Amino acid sequence: MQSRKIELTISNTLTDIQLKKLKVYFREMPVEEILAGLKFAKNRWTAKDAGILKVGRKSIIQKEVHSVTNEQAQWRLKNWKMMIANYRRRGYSYPTISRIKKILVQISRKKSK
Repeated sequence: MQSRKIELTISNTLTDIQLKKLKVYFREMPVEEILAGLKFAKNRWTAKDAGILKVGRKSIIQKEVHSVTNEQAQWRLKNWKMMIANYRRRGYSYPTISRIKKILVQISRKKSK
């Protein structure tokens, strides 16, 4: 196996731990995997910088059920087909929609205060 040397110019100063981690990654991982990971990280960083990074599933679910009352949860469950259509229009996946429904069922079972 041929050994090659890479020289990088980094704007921030690296700690010893960060430098050791980079050396381990380059020594142990195939270059294709490192490049794939860097591409993913760059795309994520670009989206985050532009403010268009989509939130994770937990955040989506919490946003949908945050302050839903018992009555609202029951209404949403009675009109579930319409709710699914709205969620799909927003781009939610079926597993996410299923998790929302599960929490709405729990909320609807609680007694109103």
